[in-house]
Amino acid sequence: ERVAATEYAEELQNGPFKGYRLGLLHGKMKPAEKDTVMKDFSEGRTSILVATTVIEVGVDVPNATLMVVENADLFGLAQLHQLRGRVGRGKEQSDCILISDSRGEEARQRLRAMVATNDGFKIADEDLKMRGPGDFFGSRQSGLPLKSLPLSTDMDLLQQAQKAAKALEKSGAFSSAEYAGLQKQVNLLFSVVGEQGFN
Repeated sequence: ERVAATEYAEELQNGPFKGYRLGLLHGKMKPAEKDTVMKDFSEGRTSILVATTVIEVGVDVPNATLMVVENADLFGLAQLHQLRGRVGRGKEQSDCILISDSRGEEARQRLRAMVATNDGFKIADEDLKMRGPGDFFGSRQSGLPLKSLPLSTDMDLLQQAQKAAKALEKSGAFSSAEYAGLQKQVNLLFSVVGEQGFN
């Protein structure tokens, strides 16, 4: 990843984007290096950022208006949705371009699902329908505890649960003694998920 990203950034810098300042972000960089790269990008000192999927979460740059995802067919729908969410955070029109050379019908179907909606619940539902619950987090037949829940037919229930969870989190009540049992169950669930390698 690091070598490919570095070579690609150099190729772009010396080629089509010769007149622009490029930044490079990848997972092998030290936190201080990542912070410097992101600060330069968010403050406009860097016009273009070449990045691996380390860019997927926790990046908020309102002036980022264009994202190009190469080999988009290699990513799951949830990951593509996260990547796409890195643009469109400001007031300007933003676009995400998905590039794929794949001619496989499954890859095309997944990319069509991304183009059809920005709704995370619909994308998660489509991802589940296509990959099945055993591969929901990217590891086929992993035995995820959610396997027994028919997510593809219970999106209303999931939306209600998400709304209730957000309200509970916002109120700060989740850490109170009243919700100790619920907190214990959530911690247990995520410890099981962590042991299975989903975090």
